[in-house]
Amino acid sequence: MFIGHFAFGFGAKSAAPRVSLGTLFLTAQLLDLLWPTFLLLGWERVVISPGITKVTPLDFTHYPISHSLLLVLGWGLLSGGLYWLLSKYRRGALVVAICVLSHWVLDLVMHRPDLPLYPGDSPLLGLGLWNSLAGSLLVEGLLFAIGVGLYLRSTQARNRTGNWSLWALIIFLLVVYLLNLFGPPPPAVSAIAWAGQLQWLFVGWGYWIDRNRRPLSQRGLQPENQLQEA
Repeated sequence: MFIGHFAFGFGAKSAAPRVSLGTLFLTAQLLDLLWPTFLLLGWERVVISPGITKVTPLDFTHYPISHSLLLVLGWGLLSGGLYWLLSKYRRGALVVAICVLSHWVLDLVMHRPDLPLYPGDSPLLGLGLWNSLAGSLLVEGLLFAIGVGLYLRSTQARNRTGNWSLWALIIFLLVVYLLNLFGPPPPAVSAIAWAGQLQWLFVGWGYWIDRNRRPLSQRGLQPENQLQEA
């Protein structure tokens, strides 16, 4: 899954208006931001196997640090805890933690049974939607439309940059997604790992967009000690 993770980041803005879109992208994509570096370090492994699914040629043979459920829960708690320490925004910290966990849940729907529950000799889970190109397009496309729609309903451009930077990102994400779907398999694992580092561009892009847009909802914008649920 690719645009589906960004969809969750877009949509999460409506639940925590004070959290920057860049932070929501960072946490919704955290596992796939860690994974390329772990590939380069040799801590995790993937095999290029064209035809293994209808959507991706990648066989994820070993990625317990970035993608086992146990460690994903740890990454989520760490991310939410760090965000709370820096902002004291409890709603935002909860949403940040949920964004991290959402990545594993969405991957569970798409992947073959290759997602471990914990490092070591773990059962492997996956519902295998990647075996259907039409199903994958439908689910990711629908998620993306909902996420972008929620973000548009939750924010308003402060200036022209707030409009065109957002739509440029939306178009760019869709183009990258379609190229990944219909382009040739990657030439080598090292190319996957280095190309994966480019995802940090989207995190920075999210921060840039959010600086040029403002939340429409006042929920969660007041100090924490004034929140009724605090």
